[in-house]
Amino acid sequence: MSEQKRLTLSERNKMIAGVCGGLAEYFDIDPTIVRLVFIVFALAGGPGILAYIIMWIVMPKAEPLG
Repeated sequence: MSEQKRLTLSERNKMIAGVCGGLAEYFDIDPTIVRLVFIVFALAGGPGILAYIIMWIVMPKAEPLG
């Protein structure tokens, strides 16, 4: 059976909480792109910061690596 993808906080691509890294792993894209999108939204009036905090609270932690 194939393993289902789950949106979780990243343990590998983590800078602050692992939100951007988790989104990047889920969508299979570079974490830098996700981080830049959050920065743009944060500078455009603040919705990026609020979205990040909400996802930090809501997203489950990833399974431990090894």
